[in-house]
Amino acid sequence: SYLIRCLMIAIIGDVHGCYYTLVDLYTKILQSYPGITVYSVGDMVDRGNYSCEVMDFVIENNILMTPGNHDYMFYHFFKDPSSIFAKSWFFNGSEPTLESYENRQNSMFRHIDFIKDAPLYFDLPDCFISHAGVSNFYQKYLAPDFRTNLNILESYITNDLKTDRGILWTRDPLLNLGKLQVVGHTKQQEITLVEDSNSVYIDTGACVGNKLSAIIVHESQILETIEVKTHLNDII
Repeated sequence: SYLIRCLMIAIIGDVHGCYYTLVDLYTKILQSYPGITVYSVGDMVDRGNYSCEVMDFVIENNILMTPGNHDYMFYHFFKDPSSIFAKSWFFNGSEPTLESYENRQNSMFRHIDFIKDAPLYFDLPDCFISHAGVSNFYQKYLAPDFRTNLNILESYITNDLKTDRGILWTRDPLLNLGKLQVVGHTKQQEITLVEDSNSVYIDTGACVGNKLSAIIVHESQILETIEVKTHLNDII
């Protein structure tokens, strides 16, 4: 029905500088779902050739982004160079990002501010969206009824931001939040649903030549998956 279509959302996996692939996928989403709200699980920059163009596109099209570890490394490199995030950046695909921002310093600082202001997660009625997810490690600290108020997770998420179990980095099994948890970060060949944690992994390796994927979600159900093959000029 029209009402359900209004309440659906789309969520895009890790883009990693693959601008032409992103435009293709975004266009495909809007052809099937005109006017849908589009989210992203972050990692917009690094690895692919067009980080600057990707960030411009995200801002111009009001894509609601939660930052990934690559976005945070990029932002910290310029704003807090002595931090662990900044120091990690050189080993994590920074070179194509720097090239894409050559002679575009104004854009770069606008994008860094955008990343800094982006929320670390979206706790929506339909699902919980973040970059790497909420680790199952926290289960032992939480009351059995924690799912009735997920705000309780806020302090754990903030305090562990720089650790390898944090919401930008974790590869742990994820916590079952009582609603669909949508994450990227850990590459999969295909969109992968993990039933135990009610979580779905949507990073399908656009930057390694596989594909960029999105899901359409309503009330914690995945209604459809939409995918496009990586455009080779994004990565060659």
